[in-house]
Amino acid sequence: MTISPPTSPSDSRLWKLYRSSIGKKLLTGITGLALGLFVMVHMLGNLTLFFSAEAYNQFGHFLEQVWPLTYLIELVLTLSLFLHASLGIQIWRTKRQARSEAYAVYESAGTSPEKPSYQSFSSKSMIVSGAVIGGFLVWHLLTFKFGLRYTVSGTEVRDLARLVTETFQQPLYTFSYLALFSLLALHLRHGLWSAWQSLGVLNQNLRPIAYGLSAILAVLLGLGFGLLPLAIYLGALS
Repeated sequence: MTISPPTSPSDSRLWKLYRSSIGKKLLTGITGLALGLFVMVHMLGNLTLFFSAEAYNQFGHFLEQVWPLTYLIELVLTLSLFLHASLGIQIWRTKRQARSEAYAVYESAGTSPEKPSYQSFSSKSMIVSGAVIGGFLVWHLLTFKFGLRYTVSGTEVRDLARLVTETFQQPLYTFSYLALFSLLALHLRHGLWSAWQSLGVLNQNLRPIAYGLSAILAVLLGLGFGLLPLAIYLGALS
């Protein structure tokens, strides 16, 4: 009877998939879509402040009450973020190492009408925009999630509406926030369609449609996040 030696992690299919370029792109696409979905839900949550401060605070209070689910979602998002960032850096380094020498002029593949190029400023700046977004995320969490804790008078409900209003009355945070979400829109402009491309669900006919829809969605998300701080800063929402 022959006993097979135990399989080491380096021999597993999942590990081989992770180490392969295809696997990296696949996991980057999956984590990117998960993070993109969170960004969309977060934007919709922000917009509830336009209805009333009470609605906004109740939404935040509801998330605190279902804390086991909230913690699970936060754990999944944190792991997705770190995996997405790690894989993005690995893919970027691999591309740089594959070039024997720097190109004097960068030329995108596919410049004919039959095979258009999907290279853009957003695709070339993904590593930079991702790094800036990651840094701002720390500041954002320290300001809102772990920041001052006001409560609605006579209750234990956290007065997030007051914190948000006071924060976006400050020019530094307001305009930094607007700049950051413009950068996020730029990141999503390439990232959304690229994620579907990595998952292998786009053919030659669907690719330009997905490319255009990703641009529209990225702009809408950027505008959606920008409405609240601008309205507060300009005094239209208090």
